[in-house]
Amino acid sequence: MSYRPTEHTTTLRLDLGTLHDSLSSPVSASMNFLNEVAQDYPDAVSFAAGRPFEGYFDVDDIHRYIDVYRRYLTERFGGDEAKVRRTLLQYGRTKGIIHELIATHLEVDEGFVVDPESVVVTVGCQEALYLTLRALRSGPQDALVAVTPSYVGVHGAAQLVDMPLLPVAESATGIDLDDLAAVVRRARESGLRPRALYLVPDFANPTGVRMSREDRLRTLEAASELGLLVLEDNPYGLFGDPAGPPTMKALDTEGRVVYLGSFAKTGLPGARVGYAVADQHVTGPDGGAGVLADQLAKIKSMTTVNTSPIAQAVIGGKLLEHGHSLRAANERERETYLGNLRLMQDGLAARFGAGQVPGVSWNSPEGGFFLLLAVPFATSDELLERSAREHHVLWTPLHHFYADSEPRSVMRLSFSHLLPEEIEEGLDRLAGFVRKQAQGAA
Repeated sequence: MSYRPTEHTTTLRLDLGTLHDSLSSPVSASMNFLNEVAQDYPDAVSFAAGRPFEGYFDVDDIHRYIDVYRRYLTERFGGDEAKVRRTLLQYGRTKGIIHELIATHLEVDEGFVVDPESVVVTVGCQEALYLTLRALRSGPQDALVAVTPSYVGVHGAAQLVDMPLLPVAESATGIDLDDLAAVVRRARESGLRPRALYLVPDFANPTGVRMSREDRLRTLEAASELGLLVLEDNPYGLFGDPAGPPTMKALDTEGRVVYLGSFAKTGLPGARVGYAVADQHVTGPDGGAGVLADQLAKIKSMTTVNTSPIAQAVIGGKLLEHGHSLRAANERERETYLGNLRLMQDGLAARFGAGQVPGVSWNSPEGGFFLLLAVPFATSDELLERSAREHHVLWTPLHHFYADSEPRSVMRLSFSHLLPEEIEEGLDRLAGFVRKQAQGAA
């Protein structure tokens, strides 16, 4: 028998003002809004979605990776198939079951050595970020410092743990260190306690900027002087020049960097596997209390309990199949993204170069998924909908990366998931939209 409400049935109404403050923030609506626009205009070419290229996805790979990892476990457990089944199919270890493979991957691809026990495998990098902020936020005075504009997820995670996010000005090379010092000083004078600096040194979202080795070293030195941890988020680093600068974690000599990693771009986004490397020593009232990773695991045990062992097996199998090197595993993807970046830059130059549309300019990242396009009019969510409806092209207004609703004359363009012909068609549509808006703004 199905339930049928009667005329006497009432529905309880909750006042949004009595729910968590983050639910009333512009950040909470950002991802839903952008997804809804894409769904409402399926024929639009999307420069909005920061997704990996789907042309290399193969469902058969999933089965093979799981089998590779299963054979690895069989050998590791001396043929004990019951233990293999339990590892793959039961509730698993809170810190994860592929921690030692991740540690080896980091040594192979990023050149730094970590104790596998300092690795916590998470449900995507977003959980790794949330767990870290939750651990650092001990009271209302604790705050996070972040280069702005920044990835919308860091704004959301900070709000969920009731941690103020203090914006620091960007620079052409990544971060304005003078502004960082000033922000920290003002925060402390007002009674706040800045705990950490969040940044994406490699092809940042949304700017696409990659920090040089020298700027990374200067930033680490500044963080040391200011008493800040550094939260290094690195989803895109493997898609640049292999001879590029080392990670900040590799340059860290003080144990100051918490490294946040993701397999969404380099492994498989559907697996939803990320991790945190948190090897900072934690002291308790009775002496040592292990490393920060142990504390993150305590929080995880009360939220997601553990990361799906089956999803971890997919990533573990891919690591094993490619000798722990995701740089090697993603060579064709890297070439695809660099090729798309060149198409974008050449295409923008052909349509807007030499002052064809006054006020239009763009930056030139060396890799990653994104670039910024400056336009002679303010971008907004309403304008994005008009672009989708009338010109069938999507992009992302930059206010989403400032956690506010203030229109800015810049849009983020993502090119990672598109085919060359889609890029050309999308740029034609975008050029038509920009020219029309520019004429109206003149």
